[in-house]
Amino acid sequence: MDEDNLKTLVAQGLSAMKAGSDVAARATDEISDDATNPELRDALEQGKETSRRWADLIGRALQQAGDGNQGNNPILEAHYEVSRRIREQADDDTARDLGIIASGQLALHYWIAAFGTMANYARHLGLEDVARDMKAAADEAKQADERHTKLAEQLLGHA
Repeated sequence: MDEDNLKTLVAQGLSAMKAGSDVAARATDEISDDATNPELRDALEQGKETSRRWADLIGRALQQAGDGNQGNNPILEAHYEVSRRIREQADDDTARDLGIIASGQLALHYWIAAFGTMANYARHLGLEDVARDMKAAADEAKQADERHTKLAEQLLGHA
C-alpha cells in the first residue's frame, strides 16, 4: 500500500475515533446516573476520566497523522442508542446494571479494535509515539473489559 494512502486511512480512522470520543462524553453522565451498583458507578467514573485521556491522546495522534476531516461515528452513535433503550426497558436495577455492563463491554471492544488497528498502522508509518500511545490505550481498554466481566459475575451471583 502506498504510504500516503495509509496515512490518509490512519487520519480517517483517528477522526472516527475522535467523533466516537465525543459520543462517549455525551453519554457517560447519563449512563452513570442510571447505574445503581456502587462498584459499577465507580467503574463508570473511572471510565469517564479514561475517556477524557483517550480523547486527548486521539487529538495528539491526529495532529501527527494529519486531518482526517472529522465527521461523525455512526457505529458509536448506534451503540449509544441501543444502550439507552436497554437502560430504559430494564425491569429492575440488576437488569439495568447488567445491561450497562454489556453495553460498556461492547464499546470497550470497539476501542480495543480501533486502538489496536491504529497502533499497527501508525507503526508502519513510523509514527512511533502514536503507535505506543494507541497500544497503551488498547491495553487499558482490555483491563477495563476484564473489570466489567468481574462486575457482571458479581451481579449475576446476586441475581
